[in-house]
Amino acid sequence: MSPSPRPTGRRKRWVLGILSLLGVIAILVGIKGAQIGAMIQAGATYVPPPEAVTTATASAVDWQGTQRAVGTVLAVRGVTLGAELSGLVRDIGFENGARVKKGQVLVQFDSTSEAAQLAGVEAEAELARLTRARVQSLHSQGATTQAELDAAQARAVQAEASVATLRAMLAKKVIRAPFDGRIGIRQVELGQVVSAGGPIASLHSLDPVLVEFLLPQQMLAKVALGQKVRVHVDVFPRDTWEGDLTTINPEVELASRNVRMRATVPNADGRLMPGMFANIDVLAESQSQVLVIPATSVLFAPYGDSVFVLEEGKDAGGKTALLPKQRFVRLGERRGDFVVVTSGLKPGEQVASSGVFKLRNGAAVVANNSMAPQAETAPIPVDP
Repeated sequence: MSPSPRPTGRRKRWVLGILSLLGVIAILVGIKGAQIGAMIQAGATYVPPPEAVTTATASAVDWQGTQRAVGTVLAVRGVTLGAELSGLVRDIGFENGARVKKGQVLVQFDSTSEAAQLAGVEAEAELARLTRARVQSLHSQGATTQAELDAAQARAVQAEASVATLRAMLAKKVIRAPFDGRIGIRQVELGQVVSAGGPIASLHSLDPVLVEFLLPQQMLAKVALGQKVRVHVDVFPRDTWEGDLTTINPEVELASRNVRMRATVPNADGRLMPGMFANIDVLAESQSQVLVIPATSVLFAPYGDSVFVLEEGKDAGGKTALLPKQRFVRLGERRGDFVVVTSGLKPGEQVASSGVFKLRNGAAVVANNSMAPQAETAPIPVDP
């Protein structure tokens, strides 16, 4: 029995199915190819929207050169008052934190026993003086010997010395202000027995004050006695005190190679207090012209600092627009919101002052300075 032949209808159906599938695939490939081609064409002609930035102009200004340092406020004269002799406190003549004058009585110790002794010693001294006068009169008449006269004179001198000793002890029972100043919190109370050397209160002269700071030895050629200094303290951020450089230490510290200096600063209102931390600017004697831009314009990087200079040109779509061009610069002193550009920019050139991190060469930008903060050389922080 011979095998039956394959049905031709089934073979035709397979062939038609395969052809149909290939046709569908070809159509899909064609559609996808057209889409990709359209996307490539759109990408070639696509112009990204311009980035919004704030702008600033490189300006030539006159700056007075400064040397900055940090230091400490010191009193011109400051002592901790103490008792030279022990004693019982009978009277206190000052209030905590008050201003006192030179010679003002601050503390009075009990001195009744010394006063009583002084009366007796003064009487003995008067008797010794009278005795000496009589012996001198008799000696002039030849009625006494020289030895008797010498003894009378010695007793008179000894009595006067005893009077002087007691008077000195009485003076030491009274503590007086050695100079004008502001006294601190008292450390004694009425009726307290104070031992010799015991503290009573601190006293500081606060007008003027000294501000002590350090500068590197390289700055010695740029500073001189009499230069003006400007002092700022964090306690009063809106205020500035000006004084004069009055002392330059004649030696360089071996450990740091710094030179210790002091400035004298008027302090009529007494707000500068000893121990305060201070920022000091030593002002140069003359001004110089420098080129400055806002510090936010600089793109800081390890390989070099740069800015984006804005110039008019044609963007990718052929339209006139502001185009950024990255340019490397060298920077100098920074003061407040501004920084000095020593090379890389010219006066009048426009730079992007914010948003520089998102810029690239030739990508169009649009300037929007409506919300730009005002740059200042001495910005003052504002509490929220």
